[in-house]
Amino acid sequence: MHMMDHDERRAFLLHGTRTAHLATIRENGEPHVAPVWFTLDGDDVVFMTGADTVKGRNLRRTHRAAISVDDPAPPYSFVHISGTAQMFDCGDDMDAAFPHAWTISARYMGEELAEQYARRNAVAGEMLVRLTPDRIFAQAELAD
Repeated sequence: MHMMDHDERRAFLLHGTRTAHLATIRENGEPHVAPVWFTLDGDDVVFMTGADTVKGRNLRRTHRAAISVDDPAPPYSFVHISGTAQMFDCGDDMDAAFPHAWTISARYMGEELAEQYARRNAVAGEMLVRLTPDRIFAQAELAD
């Protein structure tokens, strides 16, 4: 077992189609966890969600979130990031949102479908979310 350094963490997070589990807090204080497709922009985690989803409403209210990404196969590794979320309504600037939507779509659906999914997601009512880390904890090879 060891702590991941910056480069190892980035490679882990961007490997394949790993899904982040996004944790937010509901208005009544209960936690809410939902899977999200994501990419990185520098050290920021970037993902999209509907403005009126539970996670969208929670993010707009608190501007705080955490994600967890893991490798469920031996020797097991994970990254946990918590931080401040900035939200941008895709309808306000679809041209700015589209490149991020395309990158995320290409990662999870392949480049041949990236345009189709990006055009579906970079629209009014969808938010581009940028999670800037305050805290990062990343361990590799837990069962080694």
